[in-house]
Amino acid sequence: MAQRALWLIRHEPGTPLGGTVRFSRRYPTVEKRAKILNGLSYVPVPEDGPFLKALLFQLRLLDDDKDFVERRDSCSYINKSSVYGLLVGGEELWPVIAFLRNDMIYASVPLVEQALSPRPSLISISGISQGLELLFGIQDFLYSSQKNDTDLNTKLSQLPDLLLQACPLGTLLDANLQNSLTSINCSSVTQPQKQPAWRVGTYKGKPQISISISEKVKCMQYGKQDIADTWQVVGTVACKCDLEGIMPNVTISLNLPTNGSPLQDIIVHPCVTSLDSAILTSSSIDTMDDSAFSGPYKFPFTPPLESFNLCHYTSQVPVPPILGSYHVKEEEAQLKITVNLKLHESVKNNFEICEAHIPFYNRGPITHLEYKVSFGQLEVFREKSLLVWIIGQKFPKSMEISLSGTLTFGVKGHNKQPFDHICIGNTAYVKLHFRISDYTLTGCYADQHSVQVFASGKPKISAYRKLISSDYYIWNSKARAPVTYASLLP
Repeated sequence: MAQRALWLIRHEPGTPLGGTVRFSRRYPTVEKRAKILNGLSYVPVPEDGPFLKALLFQLRLLDDDKDFVERRDSCSYINKSSVYGLLVGGEELWPVIAFLRNDMIYASVPLVEQALSPRPSLISISGISQGLELLFGIQDFLYSSQKNDTDLNTKLSQLPDLLLQACPLGTLLDANLQNSLTSINCSSVTQPQKQPAWRVGTYKGKPQISISISEKVKCMQYGKQDIADTWQVVGTVACKCDLEGIMPNVTISLNLPTNGSPLQDIIVHPCVTSLDSAILTSSSIDTMDDSAFSGPYKFPFTPPLESFNLCHYTSQVPVPPILGSYHVKEEEAQLKITVNLKLHESVKNNFEICEAHIPFYNRGPITHLEYKVSFGQLEVFREKSLLVWIIGQKFPKSMEISLSGTLTFGVKGHNKQPFDHICIGNTAYVKLHFRISDYTLTGCYADQHSVQVFASGKPKISAYRKLISSDYYIWNSKARAPVTYASLLP
């Protein structure tokens, strides 16, 4: 649990180097330990110049960096953390913690107390969490009550002495640098009480907690045997905790029904104090892992005063909520379309809104339309070359509806009709817009009775859920269509 080196780099776009190293510190004793522990996979910490260039290149912060680089920009390299590998002198320095805040890049190289080949999992490297805590502590110190560059320069000059107290020999003792500043009698305004950085001030009033789970479902349906349909759920848990006290503690549990879809790729707010390792390691990349953690997902935290996102997650549900097909056929001067939609039996049949938008790009205005709709209403926006099928709040008992029609278009005007680079010829789509309240596709819910609160007063607890469509496309099965892959859905 130690750091080999750390840097503060000012990002300066437009300059020859792209940035300036404002502060750096190396710990030779930790470096010797790294050389012994890493063995043949050991890569030494570079000098400031090569490190600066490699880091800005990896973060895509160089002005002239516009070319595609396979090891950095390919689809197989999707970085979901602030940990990178830097190519320096033909060798890869890993792990490197780095993030950009207020034009300042905070970076450190934690000690890995084992061989680096094969590469160990991030959760097994305790120095990463320690490095993040140290860098966030430095950030809070630099920008607390800062008014201008003079204040920043003054605080940078105090860092060497502060790190002797807060991080001797590369081992973090106290991430709150204000405490170290007080102990060495530097001029500073100390806080009367120690509070988390994300909770400034205190709340006075009636205690209450609001939990909102919002899921967005993305989908691409093609209706073709050689192209697989893709869909994915992205969820967000938002909280608002009005609780008295300096550091109230709350634990919220997310639960799934027996047939619920496991939550994956979970990212939590910094106020979360601890997590089960099974939550952190549940990843959508491990498609062959049958032992996915299905909860309960417990999140203990000290909440900020304002509303905040407790966590984000993804999930791969078995089927999309609405299955559909879209056929477009051009005959002489007319366009014949057929749309079929079917609500899956497991989905709640109670919508706040449900519409299907059918645009016709790169054509003239709609001059004539004959149609037959089995359910709902059809609105025609002739000048916009758009049909809007208003399905309403419920599907019929059969759960299936259809729309067929024949359209004729006029002469395309200049810059009046909608244009699209993809929808050329018969390449076209139907985009669904729907929203369902008090429902999630994964089945995820927050049990109000299991919420634990360690604060004065008994709070009123409210929980809400909703499912929203996002980029929900059904492509014409009779023409070419852009292809996406499930692993690339954000």
